[in-house]
Amino acid sequence: MPASTVPKELYELTIHEALDGMRDGAFTSMELTEALLARIQAVDERVRAYLLVTSERAREDAARADRLRAAGDERPLLGVPLAIKDLLATSGITTTCGSRMLENFVPPYTATVVEKLEEAGMVLLGKTNMDEYAMGSSTEFSGFFHTHNPWDLTRVPGGSSGGSAAAVAAHEALGAIGTDTGGSVRQPAAFCGIVGLKPSYGRVSRYGLVAYGSSLDQAGPMTKDVTDAALLMNVIAGHDLRDSTTMPAGKSTKVPDYTTALTGDVAGLRIGLPAEYFIDGMEAGVESAVRAAVAHLEGMGAEIKPISLPFTDKALPAYYLIATSEASANLARYDANRFGYSAGADTMFDNYRHSRGHAFGSEVKRRIMLGTYALSAGYYDAYYLKAQQVRTLVKQDFEKAFEDVDVIACPVSPTTAFELGEKSSDPMAIYLADIFTVGLNMSGMCGISVPCGFDRKGLPVGLQLIGPHFGEEVILRAAHAYEQSTEWVGQYPVLT
Repeated sequence: MPASTVPKELYELTIHEALDGMRDGAFTSMELTEALLARIQAVDERVRAYLLVTSERAREDAARADRLRAAGDERPLLGVPLAIKDLLATSGITTTCGSRMLENFVPPYTATVVEKLEEAGMVLLGKTNMDEYAMGSSTEFSGFFHTHNPWDLTRVPGGSSGGSAAAVAAHEALGAIGTDTGGSVRQPAAFCGIVGLKPSYGRVSRYGLVAYGSSLDQAGPMTKDVTDAALLMNVIAGHDLRDSTTMPAGKSTKVPDYTTALTGDVAGLRIGLPAEYFIDGMEAGVESAVRAAVAHLEGMGAEIKPISLPFTDKALPAYYLIATSEASANLARYDANRFGYSAGADTMFDNYRHSRGHAFGSEVKRRIMLGTYALSAGYYDAYYLKAQQVRTLVKQDFEKAFEDVDVIACPVSPTTAFELGEKSSDPMAIYLADIFTVGLNMSGMCGISVPCGFDRKGLPVGLQLIGPHFGEEVILRAAHAYEQSTEWVGQYPVLT
């Protein structure tokens, strides 16, 4: 699909451009919001990024934002229309997790991430589609419908945050929030040609984020450029008393102003290039684009150093043992008796069996069964415990590498976006799509995907920049410098 580079409509603006325009009085939040709602109505029948469009709520938010701005209020995201992945609880608004199990669930509370965005002045456009309970890499495992990649509607947008990625790429939102358990922000960002940031574990609250893998999940921004990602991180990052896994603010863990890292300069930055992330079977267009991006950074003054992450090949199987084990435990609460879909069977056991069998999709059931097996008596030590030991080795790989480098550069995925239906019947092929992303979640590190070119089919390629724990500033610095000195920023698919 051809790319557009010149903004012509309000919905094509970045977040920072929109904020500048509203501050200057060029347009109001209501005008911006109406442009986005009209865009959604025009293209989402084909893209299918949204599970729910909250038009009435969006107009109320926009009207309030315009009143506040007229009164001199300058909240950091005042009047900015955003989309939220349907894994984050929203009080009074359906939160389905992409599952029939929660088709009619309306939470009585709001996730901390959403709460912070609301306090910053966000206009809520709606909830985006996703793989059911975030279990998938293509958004083909939604319990409702598939989402399509705006660059080629016959292809997947990635997953599990595919709805959020597609909404941003198709100009159906100025930005969005996704969640990343094993790559689910970075991989769909790469597939859809946008920026996706996975924060360090403990940097962003998980309160109200419906759990898939509790030791792995993190919410993160999905945006049109790196500046917007930094702006959203400024809002959502920080300690939360309701989430004991968030890091209390201390001298070394205080949340910085991430926009100050956007200097455009990488001179002297040490960038590691891991041999294990350039493998046989990787698409030639992906490898050439990533290597060209690394060479470009070197030309800007960065120092490129070969490094080794020897336990990379063990990270994927260990990840899927840990993630499915945690999923098995987390999804046990959906027993059809307390909440969620109920088949209304005569006995408690029959109701449990028929309800879960009907309301959970095939991929969710597969992962529950894998996790239950790994945690069962006689297998716990051989599988789950061994996977946790491997996790420690993967983390040590990264920690050792960061003694010699500031950033690690590599592909996000071994392929660009694949065709709908191409891998959905082959679980192993889907799992292998996460081979370059799961290590970060296992180790708690941060990572960002930034567009770095296109393959022969005209599909976007993502460059992954990995930083140490709480190293968001350094990856934002490198990503911004690369983005601002190349032609890839601002290129979007044309959906007539």
